[in-house]
Amino acid sequence: MKQKHSKKPKKQVDMARERINILFEQADLRFKENSKLSDRYVELARKIAMKYKVRMPRELKRKFCKHCHKYLKPGVNCRVRTTGKNVVYYCKNCKRYMRIGY
Repeated sequence: MKQKHSKKPKKQVDMARERINILFEQADLRFKENSKLSDRYVELARKIAMKYKVRMPRELKRKFCKHCHKYLKPGVNCRVRTTGKNVVYYCKNCKRYMRIGY
């Protein structure tokens, strides 16, 4: 039988969302200087989201690779194309695609 987990208090969930947003802002600011630091910020944000069972906002989900979890900056380490009804993100680190419908 599956074990049920209790919900986290709303205050903690709100704090987690705020922290995730701050980490992505910092990842964006630090990307030019140190891309590994940006990747670490994304990793921390993902861990926080998993720990507090918070859904990552749609705009933040598109800022990191689903396969290698690296921070993506279009034109630098990521290629963005539209094909038909999809937006295709190509990660230059792991050479894989992410297709997102619109």
